Amino acid sequence: MDRLKFPIEGEKVVTASEMARVEKLSIEAGASGEAYMLKAGEGIAAVVNRFCEADDKVVTLLVGKGNNGGDAFVAGTFLLHQGFHVEAYHLVEAKEASPLCQKHEKEFLKAGGAVHRGKDLVFKGVIVDGLLGTGFQGKLEGKILGVIERANDSKCPILAIDIPSGVNGDTGAVDPLAIHAKGTVFLGMPKRGFFVGSGYNFVKKLLGVDFGMEPRYYHEAKGPAHLVNVEALKELLPPLKRVRHKYQAGYVVAIAGFPGMPGAAMLSCLAALRTGAGIVRLFHPEGMKEELAPSPYELIRTPYQWGDPNPIFEEVKRAKACLIGPGVGKGEEMHTFLQRVVSKLTLPCVIDADALYHLKTFPEGAILTPHHREMVHLLGHETLKHEACQVFADREKVTVVLKGAPTWIFHPNCSPLIVPYGDPGMATAGTGDVLTGMIAALVAQGVKGREGAALGVYLHAIAGEIAAANRTSYSMIASDLIECLPEAFQSLLK
Repeated sequence: MDRLKFPIEGEKVVTASEMARVEKLSIEAGASGEAYMLKAGEGIAAVVNRFCEADDKVVTLLVGKGNNGGDAFVAGTFLLHQGFHVEAYHLVEAKEASPLCQKHEKEFLKAGGAVHRGKDLVFKGVIVDGLLGTGFQGKLEGKILGVIERANDSKCPILAIDIPSGVNGDTGAVDPLAIHAKGTVFLGMPKRGFFVGSGYNFVKKLLGVDFGMEPRYYHEAKGPAHLVNVEALKELLPPLKRVRHKYQAGYVVAIAGFPGMPGAAMLSCLAALRTGAGIVRLFHPEGMKEELAPSPYELIRTPYQWGDPNPIFEEVKRAKACLIGPGVGKGEEMHTFLQRVVSKLTLPCVIDADALYHLKTFPEGAILTPHHREMVHLLGHETLKHEACQVFADREKVTVVLKGAPTWIFHPNCSPLIVPYGDPGMATAGTGDVLTGMIAALVAQGVKGREGAALGVYLHAIAGEIAAANRTSYSMIASDLIECLPEAFQSLLK
């Protein structure tokens, strides 16, 4: 690919402690903490405005003793000036709060807001969680437990400031009684705790607010990852030449399927076709003719014999990508066959599913698409740490797509990418096979390595969101994602 106008790395992801460090540095250098709070509160108010129904401008603030609570009061004051009805529940007496929180409680009251400290407040409208912020560690205790329980039980939409109360911004560790937010308005940079542990279950929709810190402090911050930059993904879509033939459009060879398991092979191959591959040839073991009869008309099916991989070797000479693994099973014959074949491949490979168990080494530059259990097997560890995934990618010289919610992408000597899109309904059999086919098709069209993986994961996630909107998360199946790929492409082309 030519040099991108936009970098593939979007917003830097940092720990909560790192965000606090650079913010403190900026204040020590002369920035105003109160100016930060005013700008943050204005941004939070704008997000709340979007969350509210046009005819229901009612907000309940949940306010703690720190500056997170001060942010909530500032947001409430802005909303009062915009005609909202805003009431606040303050967890502590005013004198126990931080100086800025005390000051902006007074401003909130002066603007016409109401502050409650007893149990008489009825939660209504949009609830804004300004109780704890990113400094939370350990367990929720005391008075706050009852407040959070009432908020969660109220069925009102909750918007968390910076992070839902009860979620650790560094580790993603979550107290079982944490705030269940509908959205999280993060200040500055997104926090690591959103994307690890159980944090992703609680933050829901992420919305960033700039609170005015100078860009140099963002650059100085040390972060373990970046969000993927969607603007860059738009540039990665392969250009379509008017004069071309099917092999120039991207030829994918697939080594997939096993007697009794045709579905994964068909899903991955159809996904490759629907993602723009001009031609897909499926190599499968003998004895699958009837099982593969329902496969797409466009798919070329070629059986192979265990002792003769030469037809595959001949075909990959003109292919642009090889898809390996969906539905191959864990049999001994397949184990021997794949080790013999893959060791001789020199074209870009996308390797998934049981092939990850059969292979001990991988072609340089291959893209591996494991889920968590498969990645644990590759690492040889009982637990999975993202740092170990990066070390693996560096050592093996491969790109690792760690499927999950959200998906992480590790590429040699690069910052990991996080793709925070998708839908819970995608946790169903076959969606990983669809992703493998999609990435293989993009690689065959010239979108290699990290970029091909990122574009494939994003389109796959958006197709999942569209499928959920059309069919609900409960009813989604893997083939729905393939049907929704045209709309996913359209959304990226806008």
